[in-house]
Amino acid sequence: MSFFDKIFGGKENAPEHKSFWKKIESEEDLQKAIDRSFDHPIAIFKHSTSCFISKTVLRNFEKEMENFTGKTDLYYLDLLAYRPLSNRIADDLGVTHQSPQLIVIENGKAVNNASHQNISVDQLL
Repeated sequence: MSFFDKIFGGKENAPEHKSFWKKIESEEDLQKAIDRSFDHPIAIFKHSTSCFISKTVLRNFEKEMENFTGKTDLYYLDLLAYRPLSNRIADDLGVTHQSPQLIVIENGKAVNNASHQNISVDQLL
C-alpha cells in the first residue's frame, strides 16, 4: 500500500466491496434501477473516483449505512467512467449535476438529493 493510499484510502475502500451497492454501468442498469423505484425507494450515489472530497463523503456515507435498517436499494455510479449516464440522470430526473451526489428516487421521480457534506442516510428517510 502506498503512502497516499494510507492517507486517502486505497482500492480496499472501493464501493464495490460493500455488499449494499448495485452498480450502474449501462442504460439497462439505469432503467432497472428506475423501474425498481416503483416498488420502493432507491438512491443513486454519483461518485468522482478522482476527487478526494468525493472519496471522503463516500467513505462517511458507507459508515453511516452500517446502521441503516430501511428498505432502499443503493446504486453506485462512477461518473467519470460513465459520464453519459450521469448526464442522463441529471436530465431525466431534473436534478442539477453535482459530485458527489446522492439522489433518492421514488416512483421514477427524484424526491430528494444532496451533495458533498450534506450527503447522509437522513436523505433516505
